[in-house]
Amino acid sequence: MPHEIHLISTIAAAFGFAMILGLLAARLRLPPLVGYLLAGIFIGPFTPGFVGDIGLASQLAEIGVMLLMFGVGLHFSLADLMKVKSIAIPGAVVQILVAVGLGAMAATAWGWPGSTAIVFGLCLSVASTVVLLRALETRGQLQSVNGQIAIGWLIVEDLVMVLVLVLLPALSSMSQESTGLMQTLVWLVLKLAAFAAVMLLIGKRLLPRLLWWIAQTGSQELFRLGVIAVAIGVAFGAAKLFDVSFALGAFFAGMMLRESDLSHRAAEESLPLRDAFAVLFFVSVGMLFDPAVVWQHPFKLLIVVLVIVLGKTIAAVALVMLFGYPLTTAFTVAAGLAQIGEFSFILAGLSLSLGLISKEAQDLILAGALVSIALNSALFTLIEPIRLLILDKSALARKLEHRADSLNELPGSTDRSLLEGQVVLVGYGRVGRRLGQALRARGMAMVVIDQNKTIIEALRGDGIPAVLGDGSSPEALIQAHIAHASMLVLAVDDPVVTQRTASLAREFKPNLAIVIRAHSQDEADHYHEVGLGIALVPEIALAEQMATKVFENYSTRQEQSAVRLGP
Repeated sequence: MPHEIHLISTIAAAFGFAMILGLLAARLRLPPLVGYLLAGIFIGPFTPGFVGDIGLASQLAEIGVMLLMFGVGLHFSLADLMKVKSIAIPGAVVQILVAVGLGAMAATAWGWPGSTAIVFGLCLSVASTVVLLRALETRGQLQSVNGQIAIGWLIVEDLVMVLVLVLLPALSSMSQESTGLMQTLVWLVLKLAAFAAVMLLIGKRLLPRLLWWIAQTGSQELFRLGVIAVAIGVAFGAAKLFDVSFALGAFFAGMMLRESDLSHRAAEESLPLRDAFAVLFFVSVGMLFDPAVVWQHPFKLLIVVLVIVLGKTIAAVALVMLFGYPLTTAFTVAAGLAQIGEFSFILAGLSLSLGLISKEAQDLILAGALVSIALNSALFTLIEPIRLLILDKSALARKLEHRADSLNELPGSTDRSLLEGQVVLVGYGRVGRRLGQALRARGMAMVVIDQNKTIIEALRGDGIPAVLGDGSSPEALIQAHIAHASMLVLAVDDPVVTQRTASLAREFKPNLAIVIRAHSQDEADHYHEVGLGIALVPEIALAEQMATKVFENYSTRQEQSAVRLGP
């Protein structure tokens, strides 16, 4: 059969089986990714029937990795990473060390060599950015503080894995002296620094401008082509010129385009192709999996799943709580990290080719990924029930109300009078910050609730009462003394949190006045119908304000013209 037919048959089989099994997985309330991995198993060499071309599938999967990381870059800028660096960097590093330690301990107990044990632990330490993004998008948390921390955490993990991928060849040669390994590390750091400098100094200016030039042609297909060409071209150039991975190059390309005003359009135009190649990536991973490992080594598989799902989750929750973030943030980050994905597959494949791990280890990694991804959706659904179980509202309310009564002041303030008639502002992002400044300018008492620890610390430093936590949790509202408030203002960018916070606040104070930031007129109408409060849509409010300014300016000019003309 000609090579071209192999390509067509592999793609046709991959998409066909992925569609059928993905639909079945969705019907069973599992992530479609589980179906895509199973499709790869069906057309792989370890199951009877049609066998796809693994070599071609791997190359298509590489394009999928590039486009997936390009999408991550489009959604997460360097400035966003810097906002959460205080928790994302140490949290990711410590959690990697915990996962590597647990995985290496298990591998050592099985009698595997030391180098194999370390690489095996590394494969279990890095979560799938794709799985996390899909989970956050489904729940509308992609732009939330919790989502930003989780994504930042994953980006740090990915960057660490890039370093590991470059060092693996040196690690495979155990006879190499430590000075040689050190030279490799220094040379790697220099190349990464050079690539980052080129992208920040040149790419940050050139790529958004290039996108704007293409958009000015008015051609939709040319714009779409330009976005894909930038993603794959930068990834390929980065690999050839700086020896960095395709994934890192594509990620930087997306991060640079994020600075453009057309970034949202770029993300939308590239989404269909990114989704298609993402499917091929997961199918190709499934083709490498030998399902015999499930019944040949069930105990080992159980240990792997426990390390991924339980060990990493406990470590993440402990770390986030240690940094002073609320339970909701800790559970969201932990649930997002309780799986492994694309970088684990890439690392396992390279390690196998270098002789660092065995085929059995690779199969255990792939099986662990399959099980952990299947369980990930269930973990997200358990966040709220577990949080409510830990923080039972009635018992917590009594406990915190007693604590609040014993407090002489709110965090960040020494004025006891703020406990009466204050405005409780939930969310201190772009909208909340401007609203808070306007309230302060008018001398109104205000208490801020936000999940961003940096923002809360800055507010307290300025003498503004501020509570670190989720507005939809009773403890945060009680600490803000919602029962004594005159008004609740919800400026958060999350409809689920908005509705929960408003409903909970009404339980504490039924006649409380509530002003809500809505994202559409339909959402605003819903809040009005259920009696949650006054809802305003920013776009509509802006249009009305602009119309008022236009009318005032027009009227003034008309009056001036009438005066000049005279009677």
